[in-house]
Amino acid sequence: MLSPKRTKFRKAHKGRIHGDAKGGTTLNFGSYGLKAVEPARVTARQIEAARRAITRHMKRVGKVWIRIFPDVPVSRKPAEVRMGSGKGTPEYWVCRVHPGRIMFEMDGVPKQLAVEAFTLAAAKLPIKTRVVARLGE
Repeated sequence: MLSPKRTKFRKAHKGRIHGDAKGGTTLNFGSYGLKAVEPARVTARQIEAARRAITRHMKRVGKVWIRIFPDVPVSRKPAEVRMGSGKGTPEYWVCRVHPGRIMFEMDGVPKQLAVEAFTLAAAKLPIKTRVVARLGE
């Protein structure tokens, strides 16, 4: 699963996901992409599950690019622990995804196969998505 090798700080604030994506809103590598329509925090496990769904449906033909990376640690306190005594330990990693962000791209496959693969991947993600294609595809 994806996670950073090292970070500047061990724990992060929860924060909010305001506004649209600042970058990563256009297709840069492939002919087809999966674009986020709403804001959400996507975990490393969800990204990996979506990637597996895409590559298995494509039968490893063509190429897939993952355009998001989980770099925000989410901490959690153990069950049945009293309030106070500080913030919990980092449990997993998430990526804050803004609306308009391209999350996955693919190339080297027919349009129908790409749409089917992205539909399977979208079912693994906690976010509404849209399949986009290059002009002329």
